[in-house]
Amino acid sequence: MAEDGKEESVATDDDSELTAADGTGSLNNTMVDEGSTLLRRMEICVAEAEKRSGKNAVNMQETFTVYLIETRPMDALAEGRNPAPDSLWRRYSEFELLRNYLIVTYPYIVVPPLPEKRAEFVWHKLSADNMDPDFVERRRVGLENFLLRVASHPVLSNERILYHFLTEEHGWKEVVYETGFQAKADSRLRALSATFRVRNPDKRFLEMKHYSDELQSHTSQLLRARARVADRLYGVFKVHGNYGRVFSEWSAIEREMGDGLQSAGHHMDAYAASIDDILEEEEHYADQIKEYLFYAEALRAVCRKHELTQFELEMASQDLISKKQQREELATGIVRTFSFKGMTNKLFGQEAPEQREARLKLLEELIAEAEDTVKEKTAECEEHVEKAWVDMQRFKEQKDKDLREALINYAVMQISMCKKGIQVWSNAKECFLKM
Repeated sequence: MAEDGKEESVATDDDSELTAADGTGSLNNTMVDEGSTLLRRMEICVAEAEKRSGKNAVNMQETFTVYLIETRPMDALAEGRNPAPDSLWRRYSEFELLRNYLIVTYPYIVVPPLPEKRAEFVWHKLSADNMDPDFVERRRVGLENFLLRVASHPVLSNERILYHFLTEEHGWKEVVYETGFQAKADSRLRALSATFRVRNPDKRFLEMKHYSDELQSHTSQLLRARARVADRLYGVFKVHGNYGRVFSEWSAIEREMGDGLQSAGHHMDAYAASIDDILEEEEHYADQIKEYLFYAEALRAVCRKHELTQFELEMASQDLISKKQQREELATGIVRTFSFKGMTNKLFGQEAPEQREARLKLLEELIAEAEDTVKEKTAECEEHVEKAWVDMQRFKEQKDKDLREALINYAVMQISMCKKGIQVWSNAKECFLKM
């Protein structure tokens, strides 16, 4: 989500592979065990947001927002104790650094997205200012949701960098950078090249990539439609305030009808004022939809990583085939394809036996290296496919459950809003009947 425009941001590419760094030193006993999740052992919340000012990296004054993360061990709560939570402050850019590290380190996982940095799909009465208190509060909720998603993930929750992020206020960035994850990130150019040149990608990943495009398209259309409806709904509700004003002014000149008109006017005024709370609640459901709009890019990142690993495997296999063909041509003296070497042999004669033996020996070494590379790339590709497919299925189950719940709750809210409108006009009717 939003932070001041001058907020520093750690830019890394979305899709790359990095072996998780080994832990240095012993972690606290509250660190998760293998096969468990951090959320089962630690209560995590982003308790509040605070605006601050300070000097940035280029010594210029800036205003930014920090977020208070509070954690408590679950075993203490289970024992009936209620210790004061451990707390620390983090900027939005630090959440970005954590997520970028997770993306690079676990390229086979659909890493939960962060809330938006700048407000998108807002209806016109809602502030798009990234320092607006309502926007900052929604971003606080989104950042907490991000941490809960990561801390409940069967793989990500065991990452020591996450534990450092939650418990070490100072020095955790240095621990992240020491892993060297940025240097091991795949470039976007390589990923783009692989997308267009890969020959035999797994069809399941092609379908999943297409699905992520469709998911992003449909969720963005839904959010745009919702913003337009919110604009019109706001206008309809506020216009009811005109009923309230007219009925109240009219009541002043009527003796028999005055009380009824005035009461009806009060009902209309209350109805007009209620839209602010309604749309604030509706914004909560819109943020849930936005999360899956951003999840679509995380899903594509996993698919792009598959394309890259498959492309590297295909290139390694092609290189091995080429070297074996060179060995065959050198051993038999028959050049099957046009080459510069074949032309020089025709012009200047064949190589001496000693030269050919030396080249054959070199080729054998290169072929052995190429075979090892193919085995390595094959294992890497198969591992990515296996792990990524498992996490994609986990994500699909999560998505289906979350979106179903969000849409049902949104429908219930709309029904409640309509019932409120019926009740207001029913009350107005009773006021008119008493006149």
